[in-house]
Amino acid sequence: MAPAALERGAEPSSAARVAEPGPGEEGAWYVYKCSSNGFRDAFYRPPVWIADGAQDDAGGPPAPSPEQVAQRARGQLRLPDPTIRTNPRGEQLVGLPTWLWLARGAWRQVSASASVPGVSVTAVARPIKVVWRLGDGGSVTCQGPGTPYDARVRGTKGVRGPGSASPDCGHTYRSSSAGQPRNAYAVSATVRWTVSWSGEGQSGAFPGLTTTATAHFRVAESQGLNTLNTQD
Repeated sequence: MAPAALERGAEPSSAARVAEPGPGEEGAWYVYKCSSNGFRDAFYRPPVWIADGAQDDAGGPPAPSPEQVAQRARGQLRLPDPTIRTNPRGEQLVGLPTWLWLARGAWRQVSASASVPGVSVTAVARPIKVVWRLGDGGSVTCQGPGTPYDARVRGTKGVRGPGSASPDCGHTYRSSSAGQPRNAYAVSATVRWTVSWSGEGQSGAFPGLTTTATAHFRVAESQGLNTLNTQD
């Protein structure tokens, strides 16, 4: 693909902008146009605002700033989709602690880089917490992916075994899901990510990102049967 050139264009949507003009600043929005067949260059080079009279030493438009290049790197981040895991693995029971966690592959740092001649920047996304909506009106915020169930792991009260609660991420249902749509509670787990960037001696942060997984939990209520033995 031949080199791209900046051309004056129409004002882009707010979602596409990588800079905003200052108050009363005169200038125009410019977009990169590829001069031969190839990938759509606009995907990698968002529109930039250039003030009237602004030029680089070669007489052309100035190179994008590190922050502008960082916007491109952010747009190339590919966050993994979270996957919900529970114990019990299938139907939940009223009064029995449910362990909640996410598959480990979704809990990891993700990075992406972007560069133009003379400027190279990397954006990094890090998962920081998970907000669970349990469908029964309850919610749990966990500061990590949760602990996979293991009968050898001590629960919140130092107890091991099926009746123990997760040490860091769990919920106990107090009513069955009977009567709910699909006779199950609609559950979601939303991972919140911080996004930062650095390059060319500069650094900064972007608004956080989120990824979400959904599931349906059937919650049954076990029935006890009491018998009374009498003797004549």
